[in-house]
Amino acid sequence: MLLGRVGGSMWLLILVLFVLQRYHSPQLAGVAAFLAILPGLLLAPVAGALLDRYGRAPLVVADYLIAALAAGSIAVLSTLHSLSPLVLLGIVTVASLTNPLSNAGARSLFPTLVPRPMWERANALDSSGHVIAMLLAAPLGGALVGLVGGEWALAAAGMVFLVAALVMVRLPEPVKAAPSSGSVLLNAWRGLQYVMRNPTLRGLAVTLSTLNLGSGVLTIALPVLVLERLHSGPATVGLLWGAMGAGGLIAALVVGRFSNVGRERSMIMGGILLTCVAMAVLPFAGSVAVVALAAVLMGIATGPLDIALFTVRQRRTDPAWFGRAFAVSMSVNAAGAPIGSGLAGPLVVWSLDGALWAAVIVTLVAAGLLWLLVPARDDGGAVAAVS
Repeated sequence: MLLGRVGGSMWLLILVLFVLQRYHSPQLAGVAAFLAILPGLLLAPVAGALLDRYGRAPLVVADYLIAALAAGSIAVLSTLHSLSPLVLLGIVTVASLTNPLSNAGARSLFPTLVPRPMWERANALDSSGHVIAMLLAAPLGGALVGLVGGEWALAAAGMVFLVAALVMVRLPEPVKAAPSSGSVLLNAWRGLQYVMRNPTLRGLAVTLSTLNLGSGVLTIALPVLVLERLHSGPATVGLLWGAMGAGGLIAALVVGRFSNVGRERSMIMGGILLTCVAMAVLPFAGSVAVVALAAVLMGIATGPLDIALFTVRQRRTDPAWFGRAFAVSMSVNAAGAPIGSGLAGPLVVWSLDGALWAAVIVTLVAAGLLWLLVPARDDGGAVAAVS
């Protein structure tokens, strides 16, 4: 999983830098980031049904292999001068379709393998794995683009995915909590119903999708801020994402040692508000050091937010629905990111500061939505039946 996340972090960052370097177009970079995420999110209910029926590990491996093929194809076609923007976007779109298989499949393995009293610590490791991937992948990806070019950097990301698939292929599949019956499409629909009828999962979907609108804008705006306003290079962009990962790693390891029962909503709220404060620093940033400080603060906010989010989702979901509910919930939560990235291109062209302030505003709105929509205590959604 760590290797797969390193590959994923490298892939998205390198893709954005590659497009900015090769095509000099923030708009195309935003569309590429949008298509790298959104198509897979739309198929998340189907992915969840497949995970519950056929198991997690084999489908995670399949996604890693498809991602490796996509990264390698873009690198080869670009080297041969045969990569039009339309072909690039087509490959990115196809590769995104299987993303929920690894994202939800890997994350739903944790509560099936780890005893319930250890979920906070397991989720701290899960969150730490994510930020370690950012810590390793972002500086490495940025440095590779700067040193050897986007094509070789993409090929390197593809190799990481390939190694992840080889490591994962021998993982034994845990015993399923309950078999699913009916067609895959019917179970996909049931998974979507389960999430929409569960007050906690429904509230998190609205809150996190709004929060990720700001993150999506930042995916495009931060590189433009560093490259164009502060006149630094791709390696600096990678180091800044790495600094964010370092902050998240420290926070996750500290917070994960303690139980968060009954405090999940407050922890998520604290993370969102700290993220908002850190984002508000960026429009005033006159040096890379100030951007680095903001990045570290955003990372520190991510640690407790992730652990509380993962744990409350596990506690309030019936184990028999882990694959379907997690795939739908995670994908809806993340839906704001590609939309934000898609909107960021035109926003950045209009005004970089305007784009950064837009990220701040939607993050603040997410805090209000959390308080209004997510129940403070268990709402019984974990045992809700879906007909």
